[in-house]
Amino acid sequence: MAPERYEADSDPTDLSLKILVAGGFGVGKTTLVGSVSEIRPLRTEEQLSELGESVDDTGGVDRKTTTTVAMDFGRITIRSGLSLYLFGTPGQDRFWFLWDELSQGALGAVVLADTRRLEDSFPAVDFFEHRRIPFVVAVNCFPGARGYGAGDVSRALDLDQGTPVVLCDARDRDSGKEVLIRLVEYAGRMHTARLLDTVGRP
Repeated sequence: MAPERYEADSDPTDLSLKILVAGGFGVGKTTLVGSVSEIRPLRTEEQLSELGESVDDTGGVDRKTTTTVAMDFGRITIRSGLSLYLFGTPGQDRFWFLWDELSQGALGAVVLADTRRLEDSFPAVDFFEHRRIPFVVAVNCFPGARGYGAGDVSRALDLDQGTPVVLCDARDRDSGKEVLIRLVEYAGRMHTARLLDTVGRP
């Protein structure tokens, strides 16, 4: 990989923020990163094999033929002077040891959820809650999936009060961008509140 391809503009006033895209196996993380990225995304996908059948739960995603084994990487400019670097995490249990490294320095995270396999979102929710990393839950609206409202998903995942839940289509650039904007706004409020609590409110 040539590092210069992924460098931010040289203007010192530009701000680049690190965002994680996490969630269960086959929920659409690679699709989301690819749909919003303004550069050709870096992907580390490999073909699913018979050897992985004993450790990877492919129930509900039978048509999936590849899997991320390290991370996805992309970049999107939200507005002039503000860019997001997107790191998509691998979804299978056996690759979760990578999450700690990927989460270093992250502003926040998007937890993608599939209402057909909502229980697969719990590990990501627990991971970010325990590390106090702000996150939003983005429900990827797959065709034929049961229609849950934001409140239903929030209750089902037992989210902390105020954690945003948004509906999205991971294939659509504008939909994905709206999710990222919502995350940046929410994470900014959370980090500001924690800073004020640390230094003492006026």
